[in-house]
Amino acid sequence: MQVDEEVPSASTSKSKSKKSKTKDASSPSTKDNADLSNSTSVPASAPPAIAKTPSNKDRLPFDTLGLCEPTLRALTEMGLKETTPIQTKSIPIALSGKDVLGAARTGSGKTLAFLLPAIELLHRLKFKPANGTGVIIITPTRELALQIFGVVREVMKYHSQTFGVIMGGANRRAEEEKLSKGVNLLVATPGRLWDHLRDSKGFVRRNLKALVIDEADRILEIGFEQQMKDIIAMLPKDERQTMLFSATQTTKVTDLARISLRPGPIHVDVDKEEATSTVTTLSQGYVVCPSDRRFLLLFTFLKKNLKKKVIVFFSSCNSVKYHSELLNYIDVPVLDLHGKQKQQKRTNTFFEFINAESGILLCTDVAARGLDIPRVDYIVQYDPPDDPRDYIHRVGRTARAGKVGKSLLFLLDTELGFLRYLKDAKVPLNEFVFPADRIENVQTQLENLIAKNYDLYRSATSGYRAYLQSYASYSLKKIFDVNALDLAKIAKSFGFKVPPRVNLQIAPGKGQSARVGHKRRHEQWDDDESNESGPEEEEEQAENGGHSGQKGDGSVRGPVRVQDKKHRRIETLGKKAVAKEVYRKEKVGANWSR
Repeated sequence: MQVDEEVPSASTSKSKSKKSKTKDASSPSTKDNADLSNSTSVPASAPPAIAKTPSNKDRLPFDTLGLCEPTLRALTEMGLKETTPIQTKSIPIALSGKDVLGAARTGSGKTLAFLLPAIELLHRLKFKPANGTGVIIITPTRELALQIFGVVREVMKYHSQTFGVIMGGANRRAEEEKLSKGVNLLVATPGRLWDHLRDSKGFVRRNLKALVIDEADRILEIGFEQQMKDIIAMLPKDERQTMLFSATQTTKVTDLARISLRPGPIHVDVDKEEATSTVTTLSQGYVVCPSDRRFLLLFTFLKKNLKKKVIVFFSSCNSVKYHSELLNYIDVPVLDLHGKQKQQKRTNTFFEFINAESGILLCTDVAARGLDIPRVDYIVQYDPPDDPRDYIHRVGRTARAGKVGKSLLFLLDTELGFLRYLKDAKVPLNEFVFPADRIENVQTQLENLIAKNYDLYRSATSGYRAYLQSYASYSLKKIFDVNALDLAKIAKSFGFKVPPRVNLQIAPGKGQSARVGHKRRHEQWDDDESNESGPEEEEEQAENGGHSGQKGDGSVRGPVRVQDKKHRRIETLGKKAVAKEVYRKEKVGANWSR
């Protein structure tokens, strides 16, 4: 489990962490596992100190909310003086002890809306490590868990209570040891929390006073519905306050709210009357680009914005991996972030990009929700999202907290129907036009490079297959129709002169199924990309569309093109033999700077 000094701060450079001066969760009091309700020094409940929220104000000074001195001191050091609208409405309600069902657009300050009441509760009850866990915050992704933990560390700087984070990919044994010593405020991803609730005997949660479920719709979208029900059933219900935040109110979210919240929760929605679903400081546009010129446009755009801070979204892990390898190879430096990376790699990349003044991050939707990355200039959606809600969350990584930002959506001419869905979702978009003579034509160099470099050829094949697999899993079949794609042009965008013959048995995705390719055969070069095993792979599962029986990028095995007798003769050889006989590992002397 990450605690205090183990997680790099957003103010550190190149992911190097600094030791916090706050009290560590590994230093509990001498009395172990004390029952809070039976403690003579800690009351089972305490009268809340709150202030009434004026109905005619969207913002209030923090010092008018009745917050304790350690919290106000930390907020002052963080440079925070006033609440945001979601904080103005929800904090007084939560401080009064009532359950909250909240909805707010991304970048609205939702984290402090649930965090400040939770910390105040621990402070009023004088929680100690011996009392175990008093607050649990559940969030869908590891990066979001790390980000929330970073805010916890800043706000609790002058508090004596302990805090920590547990998540998939981290050392489970170390987490269990920390939990046994007492972690008063715990940030967790659902799979790892479920695991510890079942199997960690030293995890004291009988004194739990507050449960926060952040991004509830996302948690359920990526397949944790049953685990969330199990978690709620395993947690104590008596005197427990619950705060549930969700960007959308789906049937599943309603069901989760019904079993987790007490009767009569207060609903808080600050965006209901807004004219648009995105902030007014965000300039949004789309470009209609033929399949075979998509990479050329992306390459041109990134080269012209090397001194900006840019996030580029892709639909699959392997597509991110390929484009990252390719762009770094041709001297366009980028970082990459996706659900198949080792946890340490993901953490380092996340904080490196946060601390960078400029840079390019290629990622999947693992970075689309909730992450507060400062100074992002552009959001590029190279692969369109399947749903307007995902679009809104993606562009929410820029133009945060009153800052300005820009977004660009790539669309094929067959995908223009998606604009109607965005309009219905109150998303304002303008068409951007890029003159053809301003787009760098490096197609020949790209094809030569892919043809002569085995590693990139193999990565391109995986990315191409993953792109088709992901496209076939889209729910808006009338707009994103995999059968309408021009595979020859799609292949050109991945650097192929001729499309590689890959068979894809498309598993049912979101209620429908499709099939692309020819007869199923064994692929002579399979994908050996490693992936962590464990009780949760929430981000990767989300990126795969929740399919079962597939590889991590959403693809399945299929044959690579066999072109002549020589290739057929060596088809049964191993990957290394194929590489030696067919390909030369060499760089192509193409001039990518022109």
